Amino acid sequence: MDPNAYLILSAILFTIGVVGFLTRRNALIAFMSAELMLNASNLAMVTFSHVTGNLYGQVGAFFVMVVAAAEVVVGLAIIMIIFKTRRSASVDDQSQLKY
Repeated sequence: MDPNAYLILSAILFTIGVVGFLTRRNALIAFMSAELMLNASNLAMVTFSHVTGNLYGQVGAFFVMVVAAAEVVVGLAIIMIIFKTRRSASVDDQSQLKY
């Protein structure tokens, strides 16, 4: 299969992630959109790695997946604690947590 197809798919997924992150006000949707953007960048890195014939892109994608997994664990824990106390997962309500 042509590598351009993978890059186009990666660009489409990244665009969907950006639009979801910027337009939705729910914190869970924002996290899912950020994960979609990270996975789109992983697909692009693995595609470039395959095209150039080295493993640097695949190793980089592995480290991005490890960081994304740690981000999800911490982020979801914070969101669940906020949802327990505020009964809302809206991003707009988080400005009340300044003090």
